[in-house]
Amino acid sequence: MRGTTVLPGTPCLEPKPGELPLHRLEVAGPQAPPFVVGTFDAIGPLSHAPFPHRHTFHEIVHVTGGTGAHVVDFTRWELRPPLLGVVEPGQVHHWDVRRLTGVVVVFTDDFLLDPADRDILRGLSEQPCRPLDERAHDRMSRLIAELDEEFRHGGPGAESVLRALLHVLIVRAGRLPGASGSRKPARVQAVAAEFARRMARPDPGPWSVREHAELLGVTPGHLTEAVKAATGRTAAQLLREARTREAKRFLLHTGLTVRQVANRVGFTDPAYFCRFFRRETGLSPGDFRRGIHHD
Repeated sequence: MRGTTVLPGTPCLEPKPGELPLHRLEVAGPQAPPFVVGTFDAIGPLSHAPFPHRHTFHEIVHVTGGTGAHVVDFTRWELRPPLLGVVEPGQVHHWDVRRLTGVVVVFTDDFLLDPADRDILRGLSEQPCRPLDERAHDRMSRLIAELDEEFRHGGPGAESVLRALLHVLIVRAGRLPGASGSRKPARVQAVAAEFARRMARPDPGPWSVREHAELLGVTPGHLTEAVKAATGRTAAQLLREARTREAKRFLLHTGLTVRQVANRVGFTDPAYFCRFFRRETGLSPGDFRRGIHHD
């Protein structure tokens, strides 16, 4: 996926004023697969960056030790290892931790073996720190160790093996108690999944269902039905949630004015944006920025 990976030593892009740092996946060479696995220490400080940032890639973390918290978007998740965490492309997160140990698995969308895995990952990312019991911890440890071994020492066909093992990891993670990831009927999955991917991007694009439907080559009614069947919610609801989430991120993590935030999420009238934000959150943009924002 163009622009999501970089070669070793490539500096991070300098964020524009009002933007958040965007980390791309560092791979070994131009032909290397968009997949990396390793310990937090081996991957380096950016694997547990203490400042708010986004990724162009998926991240699965298997935390085996440490204290502190993982902050994802607007929620602070206290660490109680062992646990499994998932961060989606576009989510804003950072680590406030001490003595963190564990393994990180990172990969882009196009490395997934089964497109339905995106739906599982999306569901898992709604609870980015999921405690593991002894049996689940042991199974995850063995599977991730096998991924790591194949990544470092695999021979011919290693990429296929890695994709297969990653698929197993995602499916098994989706079976964990409380996980909401699930597989949907194939005919609605493609449209609903593409719409959900757009909603997860740092810039979801247009802010109307009609425009998204045109970009996807379907009617607004078909898009609404597909998204409703796949998620239980309407496309308009998801669009409002994405718009509100982006506004919260700008208010919480940047110094942009309310007028500038309104413009970033598609409102030409700041007063209308304030009414929209209050209707969706119960708070004015100013109150959210000053007050309680960890919902």
